[in-house]
Amino acid sequence: MSTPTSGADNPDTSGADLPDDSVLDSLRGAVDPLEARHESDPAHPTDFRTQVTRFFLTGVLSAVVDYGLLQLFMLFGLGYGPAKALSFVAGTLTAYSLNRRWTFQAEPSRARFVATMGLYALMFGVQWGLFMLLVPWFHDLGWSTFWATTVGYVIAQGVATVTNFIVQRTVIFRVR
Repeated sequence: MSTPTSGADNPDTSGADLPDDSVLDSLRGAVDPLEARHESDPAHPTDFRTQVTRFFLTGVLSAVVDYGLLQLFMLFGLGYGPAKALSFVAGTLTAYSLNRRWTFQAEPSRARFVATMGLYALMFGVQWGLFMLLVPWFHDLGWSTFWATTVGYVIAQGVATVTNFIVQRTVIFRVR
């Protein structure tokens, strides 16, 4: 096991005062998801434009999973509320996996996963709530279930997507 070094002892650490210890590195961030060690790898930064593009593409794929399952579950007789809840979970797991690995290029972390799932739980409330308000309203306007659920989905998903990107980029997968 290597011994701790500081920026003064080792000029290659760029002034960082972090020990070079694999045991400590594996524990760093396990308690505090906002700890500096949790940030994206500064040696390979991804610029804002690339992150937005990747987040968008990940969102499109996740939305296809979410929306496809929503329509499939409803086709098999599940009500639009429970169908949306189940499809949201599948879309969320797809989005987290791709965003962590590809968009923000972050190391695996239980704390980050828990923080992201907390964000997604909050966004589920917002997204599902908007969806559940909009679909009956569109039905009252005479829209078919297909169009009511499709337009309700797009509106609710749009609100959640913008919020998710901002929180993930600035808090969960902090980029400096």
